[in-house]
Amino acid sequence: MLKTIDSLGELRGKRVLVRADLNVPLDGTTITDDGRILAALPTLTRLVEAGARVVVLSHLGRPKGAPEEKYSLQPVVGRLGELLGQDVAFATDTVGPAAQDVVAGLADGGVAVLENLRFNAGETSKDDAERLAFATELAALGDAFVSDGFGVVHRKQASVFELATLLPAAAGELVRSEVESLQKVTDRPERPFVVVLGGAKIADKLGVIDSLLGKADRILIGGGMAYTFQKAKGFEVGRSLLDESKLDVVREYMERAERDGVELVLPVDTVVAPEFSADAAPTVVPVEEMPADQEGMDIGPETATLFGEKISDAATVFWNGPMGVFEFENFAQGTIAVAETLSKAPGFTVVGGGDSAAAVRTLGFDESLFSHISTGGGASLELIEGKDLPGISILEEDTE
Repeated sequence: MLKTIDSLGELRGKRVLVRADLNVPLDGTTITDDGRILAALPTLTRLVEAGARVVVLSHLGRPKGAPEEKYSLQPVVGRLGELLGQDVAFATDTVGPAAQDVVAGLADGGVAVLENLRFNAGETSKDDAERLAFATELAALGDAFVSDGFGVVHRKQASVFELATLLPAAAGELVRSEVESLQKVTDRPERPFVVVLGGAKIADKLGVIDSLLGKADRILIGGGMAYTFQKAKGFEVGRSLLDESKLDVVREYMERAERDGVELVLPVDTVVAPEFSADAAPTVVPVEEMPADQEGMDIGPETATLFGEKISDAATVFWNGPMGVFEFENFAQGTIAVAETLSKAPGFTVVGGGDSAAAVRTLGFDESLFSHISTGGGASLELIEGKDLPGISILEEDTE
């Protein structure tokens, strides 16, 4: 069981550090998708209403342990204030004079955001002592810690792991909801249990397939990763994404699926193009007839129908990874079809973060039509695999 905010007791007047995930995509200083900010609101609103002095910690992008203007959290502050309906203060450093002054100036129910945690090398250091030193400086700013950045709980980082050892700590509303929803998939799925996997890199999904071969009733494979399966079956894949080093593993998985009675469903047709371009002319071909000079860009319409049939009667569905290059209109139809089927499915439907969640929002689907949309692609996959997530295990209640 995770420690909850209730375990922190009376919060009025307390400085509560909240590790959120405000790593939103930016076009310059314009936020192009505020989904992660929206996901942080339940916890932040609860703390504000409790009279806590809320200090929000987050990263943005991948700076190299030093300030970079393009990765500043400044653009996020205005949008967070709009959504909370109150002014949000901003500190231009993480643990320096600005952070100390801003935190000292907070009133009960006030909110501040500190600058990008990754501007300090201690946040992501591989050295335990360096991470602990930075976490100790952060801890000096607060009285309690709430972990609510699900997208980073699989990382052993200062604000995720060490900070939770230094202050009374609890899981926020988002982390609690994420863990509960994903455990419904891994621990007690209602059947039929269908898994839909896509995306570009098959290496990212092999652990998930390995884990779920013993749990799922059906596993549907689309996206760029499907071409390694097609190659393993002896088909031409042209200039499509291919991981030659994983062919033997994929063959072994196909054999296991057949032996264990798991239905492994691969595309029957593919949308190909002569080049990776938004303007490239799409052509639909059967998978066994892919031209050697073309590149696979999306599942074809017959596959979309087939996948729809395999999903429609599912009691539990987990989807991670788009079916094609959904950012290009000509190659978005497969992902749209899967998202639409999931949105209408009567069962418990989980969109496993990352590009799948981005696709749902980018393509204009009503998020309320899905049972759960994860905010963490890598974290959700590792939880599904059954791996130990440092940022989760540190929040579990001591049952001894």
